[in-house]
Amino acid sequence: MKLLFLGAGAIGTYVGGALASAGHQVSFSEQPATAAAIGASGLRLTRAGQLETIRGFQIFGSPTEALAAGPYDVAVCALKSFDTESALTALLDTRQPIPPVLSLQNGVANEPLIRNLLGPDRVVTGTVTTAVSKPGVGEVIEEKLRGIGIATDHPLGESLVAALNSAHLNAVAYADPLAMKWSKLLTNLTGNATSAILDEPVSELFADPRTYCIEIAVLRECLAVMAAQGLRPVDLPGTPVRALALAAQRLPRFIAQPALTKALGSGRGDKMPSFHIDLYGGRGRTEVRFLNGAVAEAGARLGIPTPVNAILTETLEALSSGALDLATYRHDPDALLAML
Repeated sequence: MKLLFLGAGAIGTYVGGALASAGHQVSFSEQPATAAAIGASGLRLTRAGQLETIRGFQIFGSPTEALAAGPYDVAVCALKSFDTESALTALLDTRQPIPPVLSLQNGVANEPLIRNLLGPDRVVTGTVTTAVSKPGVGEVIEEKLRGIGIATDHPLGESLVAALNSAHLNAVAYADPLAMKWSKLLTNLTGNATSAILDEPVSELFADPRTYCIEIAVLRECLAVMAAQGLRPVDLPGTPVRALALAAQRLPRFIAQPALTKALGSGRGDKMPSFHIDLYGGRGRTEVRFLNGAVAEAGARLGIPTPVNAILTETLEALSSGALDLATYRHDPDALLAML
């Protein structure tokens, strides 16, 4: 296939590099300085402990140059959700043909946005469960191979599954895109906002009875919103989402808490979740509005109470913007619980 990746971030570099290594025609659109650096050094992809330098790709410093090298079968968007609209607007401003867009992003708002901007048949729904780190520009490390989910309600779905599997990315087809995306959203919620607000690792959140209650409330609100939409959790590649839902909703606490502490906390090692990385990296914003905020927004629309997700969203956004000092709730679960 011929693919254009919008950006060379962690997921874009990982998926694009693997596809280029497998012989697919891969191009990237990036900022000029980043494009020049990657063009000079290539992509460095570490998988199963083996480093590969990949040079069989093209990278362009503007959307105009990138689209001019088309046509492409698909454009791949793996950007942060708050960058989706500006990236697509930049493509539209070129007034050149834009291929269908595969969204490999977190949250449930990107696909509707892409449809609104490009048309109802111009988006392919996807999700990534493989854990990837990005130590430098053009460099990614596959930390744990799980896979990629691709919805097959679009004509390109099956072809994309085949292409991704030719690159050993463990792609799995899903008939219901909404169930797939909301199931991934459920996993993204675990420990994410609370970790950033309290400056605590996920393992401690699930081990502490106080913060464990917060995490279970976050998950139960999301599951209630899913149920109101007629959606059931589905297992994702390498990710037993149905077991997570069962533990959050039905298992006795004396069974669920140690199991979730081990599965969701201890397995991360020392790695903090994305909201914590963004908050303490000084980026000024996180994707909380697109994750916990999406649960709260859908709950308001459907008449489902979602107070914990709503308050965590507002609190983390206040911390990110500087309206609240980072020390406000740091290592103080009781203060957060009092507000909740």
